[in-house]
Amino acid sequence: MTVTLKLICVLLLFCFTALSSAAKPNIIFILADDYGFNDIGYHGSEIKTPNLDKLAQTGVRLENYYVQPICTPTRSQLMSGRYQIHTGLQHSIIHPRQPHGLPLENPTMADKMREAGYSTHMVGKWHLGFYKKEYFASYLVGAEDYFTHYRCEEKACGYDLRDNLQPVNYTGTYSAFLFAQRAQKIIHEHESTKFQSVHAPLEVPEQYMKPYQHIKNTMRRKYAGMVSAMDEAIGNITETLKEAGMWNNTILFFSTDNGGQVHAGGNNYPLRGWKGSLWEGGMHGVGFVHSELLPNKGTVNTQLIHVSDWFPTIVGLAGGTPNGTLPLDGFDQWSTISQTSSVSPRTTLLHNIDPLSPLKGNKMFNNTFDTRVRAALRYGDWKIITGDPGNGSWVPPPTSSQGTRIDPSYTKDTKNVWLFNIAKDPNEHQDLSDSMPDLVVKMLGMLDQFNKTAVPCVFPPEDPKSDPKYHGGYWGPWE
Repeated sequence: MTVTLKLICVLLLFCFTALSSAAKPNIIFILADDYGFNDIGYHGSEIKTPNLDKLAQTGVRLENYYVQPICTPTRSQLMSGRYQIHTGLQHSIIHPRQPHGLPLENPTMADKMREAGYSTHMVGKWHLGFYKKEYFASYLVGAEDYFTHYRCEEKACGYDLRDNLQPVNYTGTYSAFLFAQRAQKIIHEHESTKFQSVHAPLEVPEQYMKPYQHIKNTMRRKYAGMVSAMDEAIGNITETLKEAGMWNNTILFFSTDNGGQVHAGGNNYPLRGWKGSLWEGGMHGVGFVHSELLPNKGTVNTQLIHVSDWFPTIVGLAGGTPNGTLPLDGFDQWSTISQTSSVSPRTTLLHNIDPLSPLKGNKMFNNTFDTRVRAALRYGDWKIITGDPGNGSWVPPPTSSQGTRIDPSYTKDTKNVWLFNIAKDPNEHQDLSDSMPDLVVKMLGMLDQFNKTAVPCVFPPEDPKSDPKYHGGYWGPWE
């Protein structure tokens, strides 16, 4: 049986290049797909990431930084600056055949950047809907083959690679390098060319696995090779920026989109859980900022920062404003990042409230948030989880002599509340929900208040008109 590595180290790159003013910085945002907390060199990984390590260690490392547990929610909050409860994307991802997308009344980061006089470019994975042409961008579905750029969703199969609206075929070219090369081309031609392109998930050229022959686990070895290929591609992009004379006026942001998938080679140890879970391993993300413009290069930032904060932060750096947006949930964090003594304006972080996930256990209280509902909230150092958070086992990398520590509560059908002090217990070993009932009630009340602001969750059935066979063999809009 062939095992497919889904959504591993897929690179999403936004390249926003300033045209109107030499004083404005060039802004690059790189989002790595399913990149685990324990999969970058500076976190002690056996995977070698020299380019990322150098960028992070001579920039500002973000060590209290959060994303969402899965792809679409992270991308939606990056691009809109709004929690998923405010865009109807609370549940799951957007599947290829769903007539669904980030609501168009939400201006994207790219919209606001263009208003501020920037040329915007995107290379890589979109995953925010494409059933209408208004959504169009890059590689559209959530996963595809790294070499053929082909994806099957049940019996519906097609290619997924476009240059703007035009389907293109680059069969045989490995995604990480295809996208890096296109990014390099954009950098060289940034004054005359606008481009939005593609991305993908699967294999890696054999030579990138050779340094990892000591890793006996096949999935982990292949994953390690993919990370090395991604690291090289990012190194190529930064070198091109230097050659073009743009590096000294560039701010580069790097982030994962969610925790690593342990069933496909990723690892988040010592964090608890993995992709898709509300445990730290699902959403405590790898992230850093690098720029020669930073006055505090070489520092570690432990202030609370969330992926939704990038929208106001980056738009602010561009000299733009949030005028015309719906109320933002993100905060401008540039002072927090660039000034060592600055404190994050964020004290509360709603991880999510998902009304469509199956309820778990029994309702604890009648006059506050329903503890059966899957949700999580951070308040200062404290984190509460309700409902079914997913498997919370602690999984070391396959090269470790340690065994997996099994989640003691996962098989207990009735347990549906956990409370942790993340500052003191970042790996979620000590559940304090029984010993601190007053704080539990307070945080449930906070969840209840957030829930009152939620819009209805949208998760439509699949549409047969989406089948690529009706669209020239390519995934694309059908309405």
